[in-house]
Amino acid sequence: MKLDVIGAGAFGTALAIVYAQAGLQVTLWARDAAALASGESPRLPGFSLPDGLHVTGNLSDCTALVALVALPTQSIGAFVAETKLRADVAVSCAKGIDRKTGLGPTGLLAQAVPQVAQLTGPSFAADIARGLPTALTLACAEDAIAADLQASLSTPTLRLYRTGDVTGAELGGALKNVIAIAAGAVIGAGLGESARAALIARGFAEMTRYATAQGAQAETLTGLSGLGDLILTCGSEQSRNFRFGMALARGQRLPEGTTVEGLHTARQLLQAHADTPIADTVARLADGTLDIDGALSHLLSRPLRPE
Repeated sequence: MKLDVIGAGAFGTALAIVYAQAGLQVTLWARDAAALASGESPRLPGFSLPDGLHVTGNLSDCTALVALVALPTQSIGAFVAETKLRADVAVSCAKGIDRKTGLGPTGLLAQAVPQVAQLTGPSFAADIARGLPTALTLACAEDAIAADLQASLSTPTLRLYRTGDVTGAELGGALKNVIAIAAGAVIGAGLGESARAALIARGFAEMTRYATAQGAQAETLTGLSGLGDLILTCGSEQSRNFRFGMALARGQRLPEGTTVEGLHTARQLLQAHADTPIADTVARLADGTLDIDGALSHLLSRPLRPE
């Protein structure tokens, strides 16, 4: 099978590595292909690109029927507007909500290709590249296409479960990033593990409430793309969103250019006046209208009510 991976960030590079090692004919498109000329990606240091993996900076080299689009959500809209994807099926590997349109990644990709799907779930790029066991959700409205993709894109170490609930899978991946920022802030502020556990539990309730209001199925949020991803990113400093939250609480900054999709999502929810108090607090904390003490006071002063 031929496969294109669009985007050579850490996650896209990891997917390209594992699929090339599995015997697929993989082309990896990078905005700066020269940066990978050494045989290693600067975004995923310590991992060599397989000999059979073709790296290109020319999108016309990407001719496979299936493309994994591993670009940041905020970049997808401009990408599909400025370029042409030749794939019949574009599989989003991004997590987030576009600030300009309010669309998820598949909504943006649907403007350019006939069929779309979402690949999401608890996964760190380094784990995938190492060949460590990882399970992900593959969401597609067309079950026959989902079944074909599931069979083609599962490997001995990367197991895919499929669902038709694209909305739930997308929102699970987007919203858990917001809660991960909040969890990082809790730890960064020295509030303790009990506070983190409470934050995760209430954050999951917030995720489920918002996603089901948007048409998602509640059971999707209890799966890999919701609860599974939430557990991973709220408990590890490998998560950029978690590290961002820690830095916020400590008055620090992450390195320039670090993608923090959860921040964009939090700001989108605040602007939409959704019933998302944790997300709203994250947005205000990041924008400087609340400090960490004010954020804590804001959440703890909410009315007492049944769980």
